[in-house]
Amino acid sequence: MDDKEQLQLAIGKRVKSLREERDIPQQDLAAKCNIEKSNLSRLEAGGTNPTLYTLKRIADNLGISLCDIVNLEDKK
Repeated sequence: MDDKEQLQLAIGKRVKSLREERDIPQQDLAAKCNIEKSNLSRLEAGGTNPTLYTLKRIADNLGISLCDIVNLEDKK
């Protein structure tokens, strides 16, 4: 697995964890972010390279900062 795939997987796991901590169903978060549930599912599984804009929309709808999603240093 290359660095890009590892980063995508880490970001996806982080988004899923933050969403689940807030007890927000995947379908609800996807709707709030105006993205398809299948795309959010793929993002959480590490199967896609989300744009910064998409991550910002997710962060906003989770009530957190973008930094909370992308700061993976202490999450390993």
